[in-house]
Formats: sequence, C-alpha cells, structure tokens
Amino acid sequence: MSPFCHQYIERATGSIRNERLFADPLVRFLYNEIRENAGWLFKALTSPQASHILGVLQYDLCFFSPHRIKALMRDLDVCLEECLNPEHFRTARAVFERKIRYWSCRPQPPAFPCVLAPSDSRMLPLNLSTHSLFPVKGKFFDLKTLVGESPWHERFAGGRAAVFRLTPDKYHYNHCPVSGEVLETFMVEGRCHACHPDAVVREVTPFSRNRRLVTLVDTDIPQGSGVGLVAMVEVVALMIGGIREAYSHKAYENPQALRPGMRIQAGCPKSLFYPGSSTVVLLFEPLRMDFEEDLVANSLRRDVQSRFCEGFGPGLVETDLRMGEVIGRPVALKPSLSAPVPLVP
Repeated sequence: MSPFCHQYIERATGSIRNERLFADPLVRFLYNEIRENAGWLFKALTSPQASHILGVLQYDLCFFSPHRIKALMRDLDVCLEECLNPEHFRTARAVFERKIRYWSCRPQPPAFPCVLAPSDSRMLPLNLSTHSLFPVKGKFFDLKTLVGESPWHERFAGGRAAVFRLTPDKYHYNHCPVSGEVLETFMVEGRCHACHPDAVVREVTPFSRNRRLVTLVDTDIPQGSGVGLVAMVEVVALMIGGIREAYSHKAYENPQALRPGMRIQAGCPKSLFYPGSSTVVLLFEPLRMDFEEDLVANSLRRDVQSRFCEGFGPGLVETDLRMGEVIGRPVALKPSLSAPVPLVP
C-alpha cells in the first residue's frame, strides 16, 4: 500500500475505498516546501484574493469544447441522469455548480426527527468531550474561534461535531441538515487554506481560520428536529473563497439568503460552494444528539489507512455518504428541561 494513500469507508457497501486526492502533489508542495521556505508566498497563495483569481483561471477562462466537458464529467464520475439541464454545461464551473434532481435521486427526509447529511461528502463524527477516548481538542478547529469568537461557542462545549469534507468531484450545494428557526447567521473573514487531508494535518486547526459562514438554528420548535441548538459552519477553501446563499423551500426556486426568524426545512438547498474542495462543520449541544452507530464504528476502524489518523491519532476514519442520509437522532433520554434553557448567548 502506498505510504501516501488515503482511504475511507463507503457507507452504502461498507467497503474500504482509496481516495484519488485531487492536486495531491501540488498541495503537498504548497504545505511543505513553500510553507516552510517561502512564508510570504504561502500567505499570499492562501488569501481570499488569490483563491478568487485561481478559481477564475481554473474554472471560467479555460474554453471547454463539448468533448472536453464530457471528458471532465467522466473524470469526475458525474451522473448525467441526475443533473438538471446538462446540455447547458459550457465551462468547468457549470459542471461543478450543477443542480440535480435531489428530490428523486437522494434520500428524502424521514418522518421521525433526525439530522441529515448536508452534502455529498466524507464525514467524521467527533466527540468534543474532554473525557472522550480519542480527544479532538486542538484538531481540525478551535471551537471558540470557529464561531467567530461569539458567546455561542459555550453552548457546544463538550457536545458533538460532524465534519463533512466535499471533494472537487462532489455535488457542491449544501442542504439544511435540520428543521428549525434561524437565530443568527454571519460571515467570519479568514484565509482560504485547502481542505485536503495533508493541509488539515499541517495547519492543525484550519477550519477555524478559513473564511466561513455560520448559521445558528433552534430545532426545539414545533416540527423541528428536536436536537437543540445547532451551528452549521460552511468553510471555504483554496480556489473557492466564497459561498452563495440560496435557500429554496422547493427545488431551487426563489433562492434567498437566510435571515433570523426564518423557518427552514431539513433537506432543502441552503447554499452553494464555489468550485473546489470545501468543508461543512455541524456543532451540537451536549446530550442532545447521538450519531448513527455505523458512522461511529467506521471512524474507529483500524484496518483503514487515513491521513487524519496518521497525523492526529486513531478514531478519524471518514465515511462517504450522500446528502440527505440520516447521520444522527435526538438522544433517547434528554436531560431535564424543567427550566427552559435561554437561547441568547
């Protein structure tokens, strides 16, 4: 097996898969040679401005003939049958920002309260408790910084987190993981580090330093998901630099940015990452949500070669899943709520 291999578990089959890491030599060069020997250049290349320029050069300016578009879609293993209007794909950006018939080709929200995968991605379930068998403090993100130094972070201390890594070949819309009422939404400025496993390990806590959109949702309302306060943090990455807010209650109709007081429905489109790789982090309060058992069991596998495990330690094997799949449910026995918990930070 290659020492540079990165593997994950395919949820649908339980099989171990080798990931084809896009731009692997370039990312390794950037986060090793350039980072260590030319700090000024590394800082420039991971700025939002540089990511925007790189994105335009990569996805907009290159002319793509119909033959090249078909070759690109084959290379990315894009399913034409699930795409809306594939005949309109003229650039690489159009392929990456494709819309799909998610109402028929992705799992639909079940009748019971639960948490859904917000994207086609590779997921890590994390326990933020300091008493966890495999502590994650100081890895992937700093909790306080992740939500923009706001007091909200205190609500998630000792809770659960889920990290969803979107690779460049994935459908790039994010969907709502829960149903509830939006309490707050805000952008936190930052850099544009890559979400490549090597970059994450080298930078240790890149998700709390990248540019990111934070959305806080109260799910303890009628017809809500019933898992308490949830934070959805959408993290931009190298060659992305931006997120287009596009919440739609039906299909992709009348897209709009979320505002405090809006009700959102699990499974509906929420936003679009610009092309590249990117990450979504979900935060949950303590004792409010349990991950599905197969996801936790997968993360603990010792027969899978993960660069996250090599860099951070065991318990960090990803599971590949589709948007809309159930990842967690309200705990069977919730803590005493005889006195209402205030929702203001």
